[in-house]
Amino acid sequence: MSYFIGRNREARQTYGYDEVALVPGNIAVDPDDTDTSFNIADIKFKIPFLASAMDGVVNTRFAAAMNRLGGLAVLNLDGLSTRYENPDEAVNEIVNCDPAKATEVFQKLYKAPVNKKLISRRVEEIKKAKVPCAVSSIPQNAAEFGPIAREAGADIFAVQATVLTIKYESTKQKTLDIHKFVKDMKIPVLLGNCVTYRVALELIETGAAGLLVGVGPGAACTTRGVLGIGVPQVTSTVDCAAARDFYYKKTGKYVPIITDGGMHTGGDVCKSIASGADAVMIGSPFAKATEAPGKGFHWGMATPHANLPRGTRVHVGVTGSIEEILFGPARVDDGSQNLVGALKTSMGALGCHNIREMQLTQIIIAPSIKSEGKLLQRAQVVGMGKQK
Repeated sequence: MSYFIGRNREARQTYGYDEVALVPGNIAVDPDDTDTSFNIADIKFKIPFLASAMDGVVNTRFAAAMNRLGGLAVLNLDGLSTRYENPDEAVNEIVNCDPAKATEVFQKLYKAPVNKKLISRRVEEIKKAKVPCAVSSIPQNAAEFGPIAREAGADIFAVQATVLTIKYESTKQKTLDIHKFVKDMKIPVLLGNCVTYRVALELIETGAAGLLVGVGPGAACTTRGVLGIGVPQVTSTVDCAAARDFYYKKTGKYVPIITDGGMHTGGDVCKSIASGADAVMIGSPFAKATEAPGKGFHWGMATPHANLPRGTRVHVGVTGSIEEILFGPARVDDGSQNLVGALKTSMGALGCHNIREMQLTQIIIAPSIKSEGKLLQRAQVVGMGKQK
């Protein structure tokens, strides 16, 4: 639905997680009988959870731990793990710095160049755990880093930018030929990020193995404030999933949609899947894990930008192991643990046996869904009354 926001200027109504709810089905399914698996190309994952390629979330140890549990953690090849022989020292400097100096510290630490030998070493460290290995880089570095990671044994490569499009005009730098890159890599390539139907379809048509959806929703990201761009995650997921479905009908090839960012609870995850996502990529909930390198701190991928940082360091605390966050038992009351259990329970109540069925769930506009009847929780700042 569109509205006029002024003379001859129309604006479309869009929706985020807090403005919608899912309607229970006319049958119920035992949560233990639900199937949460999904595929990226021919690689099958038991659970539809990816950990964001952020330095406060994923290092090689975290990747091994998460991937053993059936999900997929993505290592940032533009990050501290490939700039320093011992990235823990750099992380400690970030964790212990004065909040007022955080941006300055980021910019100093990320000035160190990427050591290409460390790309191979980090991939090999993850592969030693006998799990799938996924890594990412920005488009400017993909053509150089991609082959190095592939030869070292990486199973999946992600090309991630704040906004990724097929056409990129620049008078100062060589642009990435995405079609050629996807074809030449010979391993599955994820592309992102995007939020619109047209761009999603164009990216899918390159032969991408998956699409990352979301611009600026992350807990540590300030892109929406600094640049003023973004589309709420429910609407962006629905639109990009429509592009996936059109492409599937046209070609018979199914390309998974991965909603990236903005989710804090199991309910947010469930709404992403119901909006059309095949999987979700999450940062801040996983930054709370004991295995996460950030020790309870989290920062965005564009935080260290030399001239226009678009992120900040946020304190999320350490609440439990990655296994507890994914599978429980939940030790907190805010919905941020046992995310897989929440998804399976929601699927059961919705009458869905698998992810594809959940994508057909009825969604309603319900801005009161989080406040209705929750006066005491909000007054006492417990459960659903906690601020995100």
